[in-house]
Amino acid sequence: MKRPLGDLESTIMDRMWSYRRPASVRDVLEDLRTEREIAYTTVMTVMDKLHTKGLLKREPVGRAYVYEPIATKEAYTAELMRHALAGSGNQAATLVHFLERLTPEEATALEAALQVVPPGSRRG
Repeated sequence: MKRPLGDLESTIMDRMWSYRRPASVRDVLEDLRTEREIAYTTVMTVMDKLHTKGLLKREPVGRAYVYEPIATKEAYTAELMRHALAGSGNQAATLVHFLERLTPEEATALEAALQVVPPGSRRG
């Protein structure tokens, strides 16, 4: 998970996270077609790429696959944040810039998160 997802990848992952159940390419296609025209093969290709990238797992059902996310949207986003911080060069300066830009709502969420996992504790 080194780069953020492309537009269609992101749209499909958002749909997959919202379903909270396994879904086929056809399920996603029908959902997407409520908003735009898109080909079955396009959705199939993107879902295959998401599987290859390790974001979706799949299981054969008949002649097709059903897919489901490997991790939650929150876990994926946290991994993107961790990767960005690791590649920043100066992690302390990056965190200061990040904290300076937090909205009041984001600051409240950060404070709540720090109550759950205090600084200095490690999970792994």
